[in-house]
Amino acid sequence: MEWTSALPFDARPLVEPVDRNVVRAYVQRLRADGRAPKTAPAAVVVAVVVGVVFLVMFANIAIGILGSFWQLARDGGGSPAGIMFAVFPIFFLVVIVGLVVVVAVKLFRGASGERWYRLDRFAQANGMTWHAESPAPPLPGMIFGLGHGRRATDILRGSEPRFVEFANYRYTTGSGKNQMTHQWGYVAVKLSTPLPHIVLDALGNNALFGSNLPASFDREQRLSLEGDFDRYFALYCPRGYESDALYLFTPDIMARFIDNAAALDVEIVDDWLFLYAKRDFSTLDPATWAWLFAAVAALLDKFAQWERWRDARLADIAVPTAHPAVAAGPAPALPFAAPTAALRPPPGVAPQGRRLTRRVPWGTIALFGGFVLFWLVLQSGFFGGILSALFSR
Repeated sequence: MEWTSALPFDARPLVEPVDRNVVRAYVQRLRADGRAPKTAPAAVVVAVVVGVVFLVMFANIAIGILGSFWQLARDGGGSPAGIMFAVFPIFFLVVIVGLVVVVAVKLFRGASGERWYRLDRFAQANGMTWHAESPAPPLPGMIFGLGHGRRATDILRGSEPRFVEFANYRYTTGSGKNQMTHQWGYVAVKLSTPLPHIVLDALGNNALFGSNLPASFDREQRLSLEGDFDRYFALYCPRGYESDALYLFTPDIMARFIDNAAALDVEIVDDWLFLYAKRDFSTLDPATWAWLFAAVAALLDKFAQWERWRDARLADIAVPTAHPAVAAGPAPALPFAAPTAALRPPPGVAPQGRRLTRRVPWGTIALFGGFVLFWLVLQSGFFGGILSALFSR
């Protein structure tokens, strides 16, 4: 994506009318090229739901018909005609359910094909490329290593002036009745130099019991910044990197985050910057794309300042310690001229700054444990026994 006026934002492919025949041919090309998803779990879910709903809606009618024809079969004395009358309604019901499921799946796939077509054309119109899905994307952000069934979908990627990726993301935790699917949208921006692990937890999107992020961080790592920044974000940085965070988050950069990304959680890890929200980003809504593009463009303008940052701790690690047995002597003459300016440490982050320290959410665990204990007490009839004893006096 060219984040300049040379290629203006074009949302027309998201909303303008499309020819169904063109969409159908496009989907066929996708499948032939291997770009379409190999599996469509959502289509299976649609089929199952439609089938169950249909059976529930017509269960009474089907039972009545089956009863009537079964009685006719009995009256027929087991004759071929009686057996046919008994089997026919079952066959008829199965055929109807099958037809309904097939139609539902075709409609769902048609909607998916149109969505792919629109997003692909939108990506091309804005200097990007569209990809249907990516199983378990190898990204270092906090949401990408959790659960199972990890999958990014409807991915839009740009490479100029730096790599940017927009996508929807799903992963599943638990199993059986306790299984839960987590929904996220993310923007991944590749940086030119590794930076300390920093998290900006947006306060405006927090849940009732605190942060909506899937990870909790040691409170001692929270850094308060000047101005109104603390009203919008809780900033976490590794201990000992407070001055580095202040260097990275100057007042002008803080203003950019407040004005353009106050509703988004932000993570800087390794040489990546991530923007997160618990909603889909890659949609057919022009307003969502305009917001995301504006947010990324506003931040990209300041990344050159970050790329000048160096971790002074790496310079300390790189300096070798002289062995006491080596006698000091005059420096030999060099066949080249050494630079007189101070050398900068190499790009990178010392080990202690690469990851934040996580904490166990004891408050949430205690609250959940209290609910479980209360439920067990109710099931035991303990309160019922106390009430009976009180009112029996």
